[in-house]
Amino acid sequence: MVIPGLLQTADYAAGILRKVIEFQEIPNDLDEGVSARMERQRVLYQRDHLFHFVIAEQTLYTTVGDDQTMIGQMDRLLAVQGMPRVTLGIVPATAPFETTTTGFVMFDTSTVYVEAITAELTITQPREIKVYHRTFDTLAGQSVTGEAARLLIRRALDSRA
Repeated sequence: MVIPGLLQTADYAAGILRKVIEFQEIPNDLDEGVSARMERQRVLYQRDHLFHFVIAEQTLYTTVGDDQTMIGQMDRLLAVQGMPRVTLGIVPATAPFETTTTGFVMFDTSTVYVEAITAELTITQPREIKVYHRTFDTLAGQSVTGEAARLLIRRALDSRA
């Protein structure tokens, strides 16, 4: 439903975190949260890391903030897509159903973090990690990258103009 944190602009992250703070009725630490999220993005520029993100096309159309926020976010996706150690896959809206999923982040074959509504789960059991890898491989296989992904992002961007 939303762009992964490592790819978010500050305005987009603020829009997400603002809603989380309101919905969860937790203390307002918006500025600290946005700052932390932006700081974590430094890892994208480290030469010893490779990243492969897969998002649903609907994510490009789920409005966070306003149209200006979304235009900035689409520009960020186009820029990140050109980074040498980043692959951005987008599962087209018309792709057939293959598997259910929740938001998760995999770190090689050792750990999977599952992003739930109230907590983050850490998965370390090898047989469970294999299921997440299979899920990711299925979704990545359905996704489009490169110019086809840029086309989907530009289409979403044009819908905001």
